[in-house]
Amino acid sequence: MPNDVVIETRNLTKVYRDFWGRQKVRALKALDLEIRRGEIFGLLGPNGSGKTTTIKLLLGLLFPTSGRALVFGRDATDVTKNERIGYLPEESYLYKFLSAEETLDFYGRLFKMSRRLRRQRTAELIEQVGLVRAKRRQLREYSKGMTRRIGLAQALINDPELILLDEPTTGLDPLGTRDMKQMILDLRDRGKTIVMCSHQLDDVQDVCDRIAILYEGELKELGRVDSLLKVHDVTEIHAKKVSDETQRQIKQLIERDGGELVSMGNPTITLERLFLDIIEESEAHPGRRVRGGREA
Repeated sequence: MPNDVVIETRNLTKVYRDFWGRQKVRALKALDLEIRRGEIFGLLGPNGSGKTTTIKLLLGLLFPTSGRALVFGRDATDVTKNERIGYLPEESYLYKFLSAEETLDFYGRLFKMSRRLRRQRTAELIEQVGLVRAKRRQLREYSKGMTRRIGLAQALINDPELILLDEPTTGLDPLGTRDMKQMILDLRDRGKTIVMCSHQLDDVQDVCDRIAILYEGELKELGRVDSLLKVHDVTEIHAKKVSDETQRQIKQLIERDGGELVSMGNPTITLERLFLDIIEESEAHPGRRVRGGREA
């Protein structure tokens, strides 16, 4: 596996069976992905599309029915690689009677961190997630947004190379959402690789470099966000100081007439519109890759 590829799945398939071994649900169908070092990658799809199954397969919490998942070049079933991973589940299962400081100290102990390092990381992370004033309050007194913040801090306690985030902005108000997105961007700037699942499409559009859209366990679209949202058969031109004559003959006369060409390119749609279009096309044509992908 190339050095810049952190996660690779090859024909990854997961089938859930009933008590008698009969196929009950095919949660994931022949998924092929590569996620590169230092990027923010979004996994999108409606409920039941295979996002959580994919995350659990990457963590080694589930075993694939067929195919392989590689993380850091090692089989995902090798759980020792999880020492290099941080994970924020959709619902954080934290001990409510502990404070933020005690929570992070506890998880630091699980990673066998020294007392000095635990104190240092605890102080850094509490400040990073904005919980300095509440660091000694028990988690049972925390709001949903505060719980989400300490959950992120817990996921970062081991300074992981790969961070898996499941609905990271759930329960956050607009200011909290903005702060969470900025923290995710800052982590990428520090060289971390981030995989996030989210139903908040505007959040994904704001922070993700590339996305994969899943539907009923199948990959329907994959590529860079800016490329996928671009309307390729329409061109927009924005210009300043353009006369009426120039507007009538815009392509030939903008620069000749002294106008300033501000931008020229393809307009974009929203990620929400792209997502809904793909779901509608998938329902109309089951089993077909919707657009064939625009991988970059």
